[in-house]
Amino acid sequence: MIQVKYDKDVSKQALALLKTKTVCIVGFGSQGHAHAANLHDSGISVVVALRKESANWKRVSTFGIEVAEVASAVAKADIIMILAPDESQRTIYKSMIEPYCKSDAALAFAHGFNIHYGQIIPKSTSDVFMVAPKGPGHLVRSTFKEGAGVPCLVAVNQNHSGQALDLALAYAVAIGGGRSGIIETSFKNETETDLFGEQAVLCGGLTALVRAGFETLVEAGYDPELAYFECLHELKLIVDLMYEGGISDMHYSISNTAEYGSLTQGPVLIDAKVKHRMRQILNNIQSGSFSRDFILENQAGAPTMYAMRRMQSEHPIEIIGKKLRSMMPWISKNKKITERSE
Repeated sequence: MIQVKYDKDVSKQALALLKTKTVCIVGFGSQGHAHAANLHDSGISVVVALRKESANWKRVSTFGIEVAEVASAVAKADIIMILAPDESQRTIYKSMIEPYCKSDAALAFAHGFNIHYGQIIPKSTSDVFMVAPKGPGHLVRSTFKEGAGVPCLVAVNQNHSGQALDLALAYAVAIGGGRSGIIETSFKNETETDLFGEQAVLCGGLTALVRAGFETLVEAGYDPELAYFECLHELKLIVDLMYEGGISDMHYSISNTAEYGSLTQGPVLIDAKVKHRMRQILNNIQSGSFSRDFILENQAGAPTMYAMRRMQSEHPIEIIGKKLRSMMPWISKNKKITERSE
């Protein structure tokens, strides 16, 4: 049975051990900036590794954190947390980390993809562990500043020092995970469940369902504004209720008409055939088929992904949504993504 650990369950010795280490954060994107800032605020020695020409170079200094070029940052580190995009990690490791890191420097990850699928083969003298916050970087940072935190998964792939789990737990505490819960798992289980959740439910399944609902109403002659509100805008209200109290609380909070429709029509839409296709998605993840496709796609310059990204941006739900959101200034005031880069 899974045990959830909190700040009080992580030993003072583990926290003291982490405070003797220098942590190098490779990358300063969504997760990178949050890990670096939270570790720094927790009294951990941090250096951010970036290319000199990186647009984030000056931004790091605003946090009061040391920044250095990758080779020199890696060379001084005892723990190297790789937070670059999955598709870039293998190249970064081979060219910028492996040649310069200490022989006993620990490698850390926030997602198990490159270890589980054999894209990175660490030195046998390294500890290899994972600390994976179950939320985007902006929440890892904002909840930490509010005195809370995002739950974390931790896992150990190599335990050369005998202290890898202690380091992982202490790291999770230092970024705020111990305030909301830390669960020990494996690189395999984290990777496969994470990919499945993204593809079948959270990102792939959800966005496809929203678009299909929008298209169904518009094709039936309803105004796209009404379709947007019903199929996308109100989704946040429903998800918030489920987030706070589960599906039963959400059903309690909505009208009886909505609840009856949910209970009777939901299974008609998401039926055994959908679950069968979900199993196919999971099989592709477990077999490595998805990872091979993703790796080959990026080796080719990601033409399919860029084309599909462009098509998505041109979908009518995106066009009408931009117009409607401009009428609701409170949305942009609290917007989580304030900058975008291609």
